[in-house]
Amino acid sequence: MNLNQVTIPSINVNNAVKFYEKLGFKLIVDSTPRYVRFEVPDGEATFSIHSVNKLPNGQGITLYFECDNLDDKVTELKQKGINFTLLPTDQKWLWREAHLNDLDGNSLILYFAGDNRKNPPWKIN
Repeated sequence: MNLNQVTIPSINVNNAVKFYEKLGFKLIVDSTPRYVRFEVPDGEATFSIHSVNKLPNGQGITLYFECDNLDDKVTELKQKGINFTLLPTDQKWLWREAHLNDLDGNSLILYFAGDNRKNPPWKIN
């Protein structure tokens, strides 16, 4: 089984498209204002956004996107006007993470984990 696609909600899909294109995603399906799909910058997965009248309550969705050059990517995105709630920080679980929110408040974490993503020292056999 392979995770192929994740879909998130948005109040304004047109605005979301601009935000995610600024992050580097490539728009491949455009059914605005109802639905869009992107190719992620690396790998084979796709990412989509669908229109909703109301966003879910509570913490909502957190999306993780791995970046080989995390610090450089964050610097590039800051220059494009993207605001971060946490700049690249080494975490105790051996990932380096930067946190931000999209325009609908969905939590995004850009990170670099390298081999620790699938093989942390505490991995079970």
